[in-house]
Amino acid sequence: MAQISTMAGQANVAVLPGDGIGVEVMQAALAVLEQVEQRFGFMLTRETIEAGADHYLAHGIDVPEGFYEKLEAFDCVLMGAIGHPDVRFPDGTEIAPHLEIRARFKLVSGERPVRKYPNTPRILSDTRAEEIDFVVLRESTEGLFWSRGKGVVEDDRVARDTMVISRAATEELCDHAFKLARKRRDLGRSKGRVTCVDKSNVFVSMAFFRKIFDERARNFPDIQADHHYVDATALDLVKKPWEYDVLVMENMFADILSDLGGGLVGGMGMAPCAEIGRDFALFQPAHGTAPDIAGQGKANPTAMLVSLAMMLDWLGERHGDERLSTAGIALDKAVYDAYATGGILPFELGGRSGLKAVIQAVLAQLR
Repeated sequence: MAQISTMAGQANVAVLPGDGIGVEVMQAALAVLEQVEQRFGFMLTRETIEAGADHYLAHGIDVPEGFYEKLEAFDCVLMGAIGHPDVRFPDGTEIAPHLEIRARFKLVSGERPVRKYPNTPRILSDTRAEEIDFVVLRESTEGLFWSRGKGVVEDDRVARDTMVISRAATEELCDHAFKLARKRRDLGRSKGRVTCVDKSNVFVSMAFFRKIFDERARNFPDIQADHHYVDATALDLVKKPWEYDVLVMENMFADILSDLGGGLVGGMGMAPCAEIGRDFALFQPAHGTAPDIAGQGKANPTAMLVSLAMMLDWLGERHGDERLSTAGIALDKAVYDAYATGGILPFELGGRSGLKAVIQAVLAQLR
């Protein structure tokens, strides 16, 4: 089996299994990856690195010594859910190394796909809910999250956090949004539309965000560009989410609306995520570690598998290797087709299909 090699070196993936059900869905994803490698004729180099809440309990630190420097040798990170609600640093914050990865590697563009899968319960009664297929594109390095670790409390009277919107990050994010809409259109997933979600009628930072969006839109005349205030968007995502394609927005707004998106299609087990920078990326399911069901085989691996598919597609583009891109698209389709057969329904969605059943159904559809 051929190794992937480029002028920059072999394609390397750092695997972070995480905690709780993160470990289980990662094991399932790696088993699927082995089958994908065999069928499409490539092999990724990968190394497992332990990090997270369990690592913190065992060693007193959340990541190994030199962890972030070590990641520089990899193309990307494939990560399971990480952290535990009751395991926290002395300051009360949760274990979340992925937040530091975003910041250090400037993973500006956070893709959060929201897709209704066939033969799963409709959260919305309207039959058009079957057509839900959009992406919340989250700026992942600044916005209100810029204040993480920088906020201040003045004399126990006033607390202050600061929102930061930079031209450089916003330009990169908006370009990613338009390219993503074009790609989705070419795959037949949408008509090619990007909606800027902001609160520019109130905040100067949001007016600046919209101004940059409009500037970048002029470089993509084939893609429809429009605007919507965040509160009105929240309303429309409940009333008519099937009308949207790519929604691009500030960090905190997207943090909230992407979870709303997960709720629209059944739960966070259906919510994949890709955090993409210019030279590095992180792929993970957006759900938590669910310690209440860990080890019971009830976890829904759908988001993990779609995140894996997104990783393969990204690596294919990065290394100019069509085998990976083809494999990523094929895996994404296999997940969809597995639901279309009507043979699976995860516990999360009210069914009785455990992790193994979902994996078997996906592999049966992989072509």
